[in-house]
Amino acid sequence: MKKHLLLGLHILCFMGLYHPLQAQTAVNPVQPWGSWGILTLVLPGTAEKKWGGFAEVQARTNAVFRQYFYHELKTGLSYDLDRNFTFTLAGGRYATADYKDLGAGPLNVEKRFWQQVIMSQFTHRVKLEHRYRVEERWFRFRDDSTSFRMRLRYRLNAFLPLNKPTITDKTVFLSAYDEIFLNPDGPTFERNRIYAGVGYQINAHLTVQAGWVNQANYNLPAFRQGQFIPQNTAAKNNVVLAMAYRLAHRSGGPVGERLPSQHD
Repeated sequence: MKKHLLLGLHILCFMGLYHPLQAQTAVNPVQPWGSWGILTLVLPGTAEKKWGGFAEVQARTNAVFRQYFYHELKTGLSYDLDRNFTFTLAGGRYATADYKDLGAGPLNVEKRFWQQVIMSQFTHRVKLEHRYRVEERWFRFRDDSTSFRMRLRYRLNAFLPLNKPTITDKTVFLSAYDEIFLNPDGPTFERNRIYAGVGYQINAHLTVQAGWVNQANYNLPAFRQGQFIPQNTAAKNNVVLAMAYRLAHRSGGPVGERLPSQHD
């Protein structure tokens, strides 16, 4: 047990140290900690029933558990090619407001559609997940202006069960990921997101997680009024609380080990 715990801590530290463009100047170096709350309903595919899906609601606050300003509503359809490959089509609605003036309505509302593939690796102890996603994003701002953007995302997620070799009932596990967001129109590195946390799979249906996420946004360098302004980074730390409930197909066989990854 001690050996596995040390291995997990090494994985978390390694992923935490990897932060693209970390040397850039921070725009908001003293931002307060925020919080994310995530509730997910999942219908995973099985060897017999390959189709599945999910629905998720998420809320974020500017400070820890207060100053609400953002929410997401998402749903999607998945297909398991086999145990290691899952394809997903999904969409969602994302609303951002000013926490100081919620009554004025959202600052902007984004509608998003995406296509993704997940490749999972089940080793004896450490489990790895590679997620590739292409997003189409439509924005409507408070002044009725609109815009369209595309984005590419890649996430490497690692899991380490502590008290069992697999993540099944009554399993405590560590989870860590790093995700990069690429914008074809620039800046190429639009965002980087690092997560580290601990979770507990209570039974075949219910999993809870708690952790930390650092999200860094990158701005394009600019040349204004004869002065060069270098690329800047705005980063924010957040507490993450997540709960996922997994449904089961009525006439399907056992699902087996599934990685408790977050759909965000």
